[in-house]
Amino acid sequence: MFQPLEARTANDLWKQAAEWFRQNGNAMKQASRNGPTLEVMNAALSLQQPRQRWIAARVPAMNPAFAIAEVVWIVLGRNDSAMLNYFNRDLPQYAGEGEVYHGAYGHRIRSNFGVDQLERAYHALSAKPDSRQVVLQIWDSRIDLPAENGVEASKDVPCNVCSLLKVREGRLEWTQIMRSNDLFRGFPHNVIQFSSLQEVLAGWLNLEVGAYHHYSDSLHLYDRDGDVASHFEDIDPPDNEDTLSLAKSQSDNAFLMLGQLCDLCADAGRSSDDVFDYVSSLQLPAGHANLARVLAADALRRRDSPDQAQLIMQQCTNPCLSFMTQRWFSKPRAQRQ
Repeated sequence: MFQPLEARTANDLWKQAAEWFRQNGNAMKQASRNGPTLEVMNAALSLQQPRQRWIAARVPAMNPAFAIAEVVWIVLGRNDSAMLNYFNRDLPQYAGEGEVYHGAYGHRIRSNFGVDQLERAYHALSAKPDSRQVVLQIWDSRIDLPAENGVEASKDVPCNVCSLLKVREGRLEWTQIMRSNDLFRGFPHNVIQFSSLQEVLAGWLNLEVGAYHHYSDSLHLYDRDGDVASHFEDIDPPDNEDTLSLAKSQSDNAFLMLGQLCDLCADAGRSSDDVFDYVSSLQLPAGHANLARVLAADALRRRDSPDQAQLIMQQCTNPCLSFMTQRWFSKPRAQRQ
């Protein structure tokens, strides 16, 4: 195992990890089903302030609306593909065609095994905070293991295997275990997904947010994506000062409303005025309201309504999300999804 990495922000953590993949770095050549890679095995990364989950140093800029839509989709336990595909038209290339996604993390956590694991974790840690037995299982051997001839079960076999939850000194600590992790496409989104879940559950439990620990058995960069220098810009986003930590009933209601907004955005029959009016009328806590504004602004941009998108983003009180959205909107049109 390489020396574990630790940073206050995910942006700094990603920049440190990227150094492993530079020329004469620590990464080794390794074949894969999607072509040659550079790989670092047994990578351990620790994010000390999980709210600082946004990575701006990656080139090209990531779409914050898609990342937010993924979080909403996961929290709500969904596995339908249409809403996510709206925010990222390239997604079917990596996750497969169809009306549902085989490896949907939220569905796996909240219903796939016949139990809502997030709900159970909430009750278990409320009753016994010192428990070491709270594990959220994502990998399902029954449907995820390759066939005996090595054929993959699906294009969308989960890269995340499980989550390990601990309460220590009034803080919810989260450890995410991954079998496979693309430094360029996967890692920036995985940190957002599971540190957000961590913050949501911490709010349910009325706890502070502890560190987020990320273990990847295979952290890699595909040769087809070019060298790491082509994906790296030494910039930092402003701090994220919003919180997603709410009491459970408030949190459930906020994410239900965000899910409804996502569906409205993805509905081709709804106009830009419909999106603008809907998001303007939402009554949400400040942190969730800013997520809604980013979702709506991206939907308005896709409807060729940049003025309305700008008006919505002018109401965003989160400098980090404003920075990430502006960085995304500044990409050449041909490079945006």
